[in-house]
Amino acid sequence: MKTLLIVYHTMTGGARQMAHAAARGAAQEPGVHTRVMQAREAGPDDVLQAHGYMFVTPENLASMSGIMKDFFDRTYYAALDRVAGRAYATLVCAGSDGENAVRQIDRICTGWRLRKAAEPVIVCTHAQTPEKILALKTIPPQELQRCEDTGAALAAGMALGIF
Repeated sequence: MKTLLIVYHTMTGGARQMAHAAARGAAQEPGVHTRVMQAREAGPDDVLQAHGYMFVTPENLASMSGIMKDFFDRTYYAALDRVAGRAYATLVCAGSDGENAVRQIDRICTGWRLRKAAEPVIVCTHAQTPEKILALKTIPPQELQRCEDTGAALAAGMALGIF
């Protein structure tokens, strides 16, 4: 059985909802075990034991979250040259754009020589004031469905040996 590791960070709940939606989609694939972990808890062994990855982050100040960056800092060299060819996908919960967080994750995944299995999903919350940025998020059902579909597609590709 293959393992899909979904690593996420959240402060306002949006990325958590997206990660769990992706996990629901992946759970539809009987040949793939899905592990959902907060970025601060995931380590090198978790990365090495997985066969595919989904990275879920808010975009903070035009970057992936600091906790997600910390995850990559702690796991990068332990996994370097040991995870090449494995599949990944990215989900970003953004206030306005999200593209730079995607670029940062893509660059790290290029170094790991991972294969992008899906186009990134960016959910824009349009949070532009301090109050809205810090408020708990509720991701709309149609956006959660996009996350769920991405999880299902990644898991299906892993089960079929495409990724």
